[in-house]
Amino acid sequence: MNLSVAQRWQVAAIILVGLNLRPVLASVPPLLDALQAATGMSDGAAGLMTALPVFVMGIGALSAAPLRRLLGERLGVLLGLAVIAIAAGARLAADHTGALLATGVAAGLGIAIAQALLPGYIKARLAAASSGVMGLYSTAIMGGAAIASVATPLMARQQSLSLSLAAWAVPALVALACWARAAGRAEAVAHAAGADGAHGRRAWLLAIFFGLGTGAYTLVLAWLPPYYTALGWTPVAAGSLLGAVTVAEIAAGLLVSALIGRLPDRRPALYLAIGSLLVGLAGLAIAPLAFAWPASVLAGLGIGALFPLSLIVTMDHAATPAQAGRLAAFVQGVGYLIAATFPYAAGLIRQHVSDLRPAWGVMMAICAILFAMALRFRPQAYRR
Repeated sequence: MNLSVAQRWQVAAIILVGLNLRPVLASVPPLLDALQAATGMSDGAAGLMTALPVFVMGIGALSAAPLRRLLGERLGVLLGLAVIAIAAGARLAADHTGALLATGVAAGLGIAIAQALLPGYIKARLAAASSGVMGLYSTAIMGGAAIASVATPLMARQQSLSLSLAAWAVPALVALACWARAAGRAEAVAHAAGADGAHGRRAWLLAIFFGLGTGAYTLVLAWLPPYYTALGWTPVAAGSLLGAVTVAEIAAGLLVSALIGRLPDRRPALYLAIGSLLVGLAGLAIAPLAFAWPASVLAGLGIGALFPLSLIVTMDHAATPAQAGRLAAFVQGVGYLIAATFPYAAGLIRQHVSDLRPAWGVMMAICAILFAMALRFRPQAYRR
């Protein structure tokens, strides 16, 4: 990417923001068994620990347009980071289920604001390199999850559960300060009124595709560590497994960012990502102990490629920054509402049958649906 010095600082700030959009969520699953023991939380409520923030992320994304008009991208992202920092810090005093769920909802709102506004900013300020920057940004999101999933159970060995969860307010504040400086005082991107097809059939297809693919991410994020602690693993080992998943996601995201410019037709990459996810899920369902690491890594590679590819394909359908902002908000809004159902449904499955294998099986069937949907993403149809 051929960028000016100012643009490089903007990219660095975007990456730092991305790193802070998942730790509040990813820090919980490795400690979920301990949190359930400490608070009496049911499996259904445990599923809500991930489902509610993701649901709020969807609602927030759908409501991003008024915030964009009121604040613009720069101040909107600042607000989102501030809310994330406050929500994480509040976990220091969250000692019961209701308080933990409330902090998750607040964190989801902050995440929603930031990630709904950033695509429009990237499309406007870094237009020539927008696909590559979107890949880096998406990879940073997964990188933040990897760091949190490994570091949080290690911190919990030395300090309380609440302090381990609240510690993620600090990097959010660092990101806030860096974004405020690097983003400068740029004017908000103009988003003209008028129909741009953001709610047409193709936009719904993109939103459902994004939602089903992100559902795999939320499912694995919420339930992979508890799945393995139930099989006898320690929280640190289960957190490390989730960390391996997210490292694989990062590797896949970086590969997508590096190579996506050579693939004007995104479908072969989508097929490869979905196939990797499918094989990984099969390993988790059929031989979870024998194939724990390879199955998790394959699932991570699939999720890690599918997430940025879904966003990149969405951006491909937008001819202007205005369309990119509106379409990204719609796709992410509807998509996260869909994805929010996955961890909650898996929690109910675990609560009633004491096993998560059926959840992996359902996700495998959804992979077949994703294959069929990806067939329709021909470049010739992007702006039709």
